[in-house]
Amino acid sequence: MMLTLNHLTRMRVCMRGVVRWKGGEDLEGENEQGVTIPMHTADSPNPVQMVLLAHGGCTLLDVITGLKHRMENVRDMWIELDADRNEESPKVFTNIRMRYVIVGDVPRVLVERIIEKSHVKNCTVGVMMTRSGATVDWELDIRD
Repeated sequence: MMLTLNHLTRMRVCMRGVVRWKGGEDLEGENEQGVTIPMHTADSPNPVQMVLLAHGGCTLLDVITGLKHRMENVRDMWIELDADRNEESPKVFTNIRMRYVIVGDVPRVLVERIIEKSHVKNCTVGVMMTRSGATVDWELDIRD
């Protein structure tokens, strides 16, 4: 069976977006649903910062999903991120450090398993980062 180029293109598309120039170096991204987000403005993250934040958001969603019925015991949750990049272009991430903070009553062993699985398998953004050569170090801080 021979596939046409158009058919192959349609098979591979699973996500779409538009990035618009808004003047100066300001950009605006728009997803398929029409939701817009400023990029690279004085009041918004630049594209590389957005990738780092997306990594944090992706893995934090894995933790929320993994905790399922125990989320009622969580009062707050966040990830503190910092990262190193190459000094020369392309200035890709070389090491990412994440500090997961959970305020509530959750089993440490379960959360550690969820985080490990997130970094190895579930967090698409994180897997893209590590496959590009970045290392990820993380720690977990559970507070009552």
